[in-house]
Amino acid sequence: MANIQVTIKNVDADAFSELKAEAVRKKLPVGKALSLAIENWLAESRRLRLPLTKWKTTKGGQNTRLLSEQIDSILYG
Repeated sequence: MANIQVTIKNVDADAFSELKAEAVRKKLPVGKALSLAIENWLAESRRLRLPLTKWKTTKGGQNTRLLSEQIDSILYG
């Protein structure tokens, strides 16, 4: 991965101070901490992108045939 030098405007001062303090505690350069934060944010964004229509169904087997009714009974009496 190549590193680049960037200038970022309008960063929340408190958030940046927290990031900087955490980087110091973990003995990381601030740039590395920021890169990790960006990577985590992007990974979370990608994970949430899967639409419900693309979810795969699974068969629960014979033991789950009445599961919906059992859950309703527990929740609603």
